Amino acid sequence: MSPSGNIFLIGPMGAGKTTIGRHLAILLHKRFVDADQEIEKRTGVAIPLIFEIEGEAGFRRRESLVIDALTREQDIVLATGGGVVLLEENRQALRQHGSVVYLQADIETLVARTRRDRNRPLLQTGDPRGKIAELLREREPIYRQLAHVVVDTGQRAPSSVASDIAARLKDLDANENPER
Repeated sequence: MSPSGNIFLIGPMGAGKTTIGRHLAILLHKRFVDADQEIEKRTGVAIPLIFEIEGEAGFRRRESLVIDALTREQDIVLATGGGVVLLEENRQALRQHGSVVYLQADIETLVARTRRDRNRPLLQTGDPRGKIAELLREREPIYRQLAHVVVDTGQRAPSSVASDIAARLKDLDANENPER
């Protein structure tokens, strides 16, 4: 038996939400959705341009609309943006409509994985490592508080992490729904 319902992946940029989410969706026979890609599809522009024109606040408003819509769908694996947890309405939507999995990784891993990515507006700074550290200090307590399951992605293959998540969610599902 596979975990029931929606699975929402949260965590910092570079934790592997999109890559692991794709593996997890295949493993569990669910549809994969990436929130950032959905925002780009609905707006017709890249996220860096949204940040440039509307700022982070404008992006967060758009993100909330997409999260509200996507969390109401059925049997999806959703890779969220790293800052999705900043707004209470997003946290409520995620918690109420599925299982929340926090993908964590150490700062060195996050820096290495995001080093060449120009589609991360918050990292377009002279000190990307410092920015990642700052974001982690702000967001990690929220990630931990919101998550049903915490999984370290570290130096592991995405398929291995996906299998680990599936097993842990199956156990969580069994404990919360013993009649199944």
